Amino acid sequence: MFLRLATQYRDVVTDLVMSLQALAESLRRAGVLATCYLCGDGTEGASLVVDLKDGHAVRFLVSESGIRWVEMRHGIELVNLDGAEAIQELDRLSTHLHSLQQQRQSTGTTPRGGGHPPHRAESPRSINPPQAAN
Repeated sequence: MFLRLATQYRDVVTDLVMSLQALAESLRRAGVLATCYLCGDGTEGASLVVDLKDGHAVRFLVSESGIRWVEMRHGIELVNLDGAEAIQELDRLSTHLHSLQQQRQSTGTTPRGGGHPPHRAESPRSINPPQAAN
């Protein structure tokens, strides 16, 4: 049973590595500064770093040792999440950035308010984009 679980976890890592590479490429095409670094042969792990402007950045790490989300402002770590919570935050970020991209395409402009999701500590578990000031 444990060998089967280890194999399944390695498959999850491989899937996440491929997803991180695709997300980084998509973000770069949308004009967001994003980099995906691969570990080993490219299936052992990866690190996605996304600059959300205003000194706000996130890093998502995946390897056979674990899965981690780190959110930073001005180089200071604010949020560390592991495992399923880290994957949920990555999904939240991806969904938010995808909605911003659709908004830009439909209006032809960049949304006001910085275009980055609210900090998790300021808006826990929120997936709604920040509202523009009137």
